[in-house]
Amino acid sequence: MEKLALSMIGVSLDLGQNRRGVDMGPSAIRYAGVVERLETLGHTVIDEGDIHIDAGLQAENSDSKLKNLKEVVQTNTLLAEKVAAVLEEERFPLVLGGDHSIAIGTLAGLATKYKNLGVIWYDAHADMNTDETSPSGNIHGMPLAVSMGLGDERLVNLHHEGRKVKPENIVIIGARSIDPGERELIKELGIQVYTMHEIDKYGMTAVMEKALQHLKNKNVDGVHLSLDLDALDPLYTPGVGTPVAGGVSYRESHLAMEILEESGLVTSAEFVEVNPILDERNKTADVAVGLMGSLFGEKLL
Repeated sequence: MEKLALSMIGVSLDLGQNRRGVDMGPSAIRYAGVVERLETLGHTVIDEGDIHIDAGLQAENSDSKLKNLKEVVQTNTLLAEKVAAVLEEERFPLVLGGDHSIAIGTLAGLATKYKNLGVIWYDAHADMNTDETSPSGNIHGMPLAVSMGLGDERLVNLHHEGRKVKPENIVIIGARSIDPGERELIKELGIQVYTMHEIDKYGMTAVMEKALQHLKNKNVDGVHLSLDLDALDPLYTPGVGTPVAGGVSYRESHLAMEILEESGLVTSAEFVEVNPILDERNKTADVAVGLMGSLFGEKLL
């Protein structure tokens, strides 16, 4: 693999959902040896530190249909600016979460450079709710909708106005928990989704090859991987806020990362929803770092 100049950006945000603790995800991933793992592969890593908004209990008491909207907007605005700055330096953005609402900022920053960005959303959930369809008001269930220009204008227009990703340039992999409003939107927009049914039926190799071919056919100018650790079965990643049984296996996930690495198409990545409070001896962070190893060129032989 080409040796990359990586900028690692931690985002200590756990306000996009109800279960606190995922703000410690970046620290857990660092503790699991991510920098050493990537440098051993020959990549240059600059740790840019963490983006953090000190909201305290004030955020928990906010009475909005969109929970903690102010804090989520502030954090994602800073993240978008940081990602855009990293791209200007021609470095590869590697974002560590934090809950999945941080993808709003990541994608907004990426959209300053990539005008036809492709997105691989590796997740148990579709994350395509809006303030109108969300059962919970948790913004970590909305980043894909927001990035397509749907939802509250304060989120949609974050960093710069309008949508950041075209619906036809999105591929969701590993989905097994989709809300009714999301299901309707997926059908309406024709989003490419490979649920656990397709992975079980066709195998991960076929699914990843189809996903990549789909993005190639759209002539994307970059590919962003957004990986939620709850895509994997809770057996492998117990430290996530919204675990869903029947997920992708450890080995299937490594295979998916290896196929992405071999494609040479990935231009940015984020790993989110590691919650050390819910974890077992940092097991989920260890898995995250292992998957990064495969994504960035680690081989068995």
